[in-house]
Amino acid sequence: MLQSIWDDAKRELSRGNMITQLIIINVAVFVIINLVRLFLFLGNGGSVPELYSTILHFFCMSSDWKFFLTHPWGMFTSMFLHEGFWHLLWNMLFLYWFGRIVGDFIGDQRILPLYLLGGLTGAIVFFISANLLPYGMGGRFALGASAGVMAIVVAAGTISPDYIMRLLLLGDVKLKYIVAVLVFLDLILIPNGGNTGGHFAHLGGAFFGWLFVTQLRNGNDFSEPVNNILDRIRDLYDRVTSGKSKGRRPKVVYRNPNRKRSTTSSRGQAASDTNTGNSSAYQEKLDKILDKIKDSGYDSLTKEEKEFLFNASKR
Repeated sequence: MLQSIWDDAKRELSRGNMITQLIIINVAVFVIINLVRLFLFLGNGGSVPELYSTILHFFCMSSDWKFFLTHPWGMFTSMFLHEGFWHLLWNMLFLYWFGRIVGDFIGDQRILPLYLLGGLTGAIVFFISANLLPYGMGGRFALGASAGVMAIVVAAGTISPDYIMRLLLLGDVKLKYIVAVLVFLDLILIPNGGNTGGHFAHLGGAFFGWLFVTQLRNGNDFSEPVNNILDRIRDLYDRVTSGKSKGRRPKVVYRNPNRKRSTTSSRGQAASDTNTGNSSAYQEKLDKILDKIKDSGYDSLTKEEKEFLFNASKR
């Protein structure tokens, strides 16, 4: 059974979409950290030793200046780290539900940059708020994917506010109301004190999700530089593991619509480019479809427009 689970995970990591891959990584880290806690508990006579907290905090985002300067990687590792089951479960459910919407509308290649940059923004907001407000006295630690997930949640609501989701007991609800309630809950729970820093981080991620989509509509794709960096990291890894230089992997970013094209392109080739995403006409058509979704909802699209959007999401 374990071998079958391992084979499924490897297959999804190599061939699955980014939402599935992020869920697998988060679940794997959750399993590892809890197994470490279990082994330390058993080896310490039935109590969790201080060593466990040291290991956990090594990968967390800290509000303490000295700790942060010596552990800067916590800004990134913390967004894949969960200690509690329910914390993990709700984050992964939201990631799956809303991530599929974002991937369908603006492409799977934008999911990881949105998740990473949203989580990074949440970490920065947590750090600033913890150092400016009294709740952060003595230093705090943040962990979890919530900020990155909230970036995806708000991005989904910004892309298609009238998209219909069917909720248990409530029935069909427009996406904008679901997103508004989630953001409002983070706002009103700040004074409760139980997870003040976490709620500030969520709001930071939510803000970035809105900013990401609004800037994308203005022609500024924040995912492009992130994907370029990830491409270089993959290339470096391929070269190190293979022992020889390999050609660059295909970039998962849209081509610049203003890029000069060959003068030998034929009329038939231009028509093909409109469908494959290699011309400004393609981007214009995609923008019109996204605007139509914003104004009238996804169900207002024609069969041809839905097929075009589906093909675009796989680029």
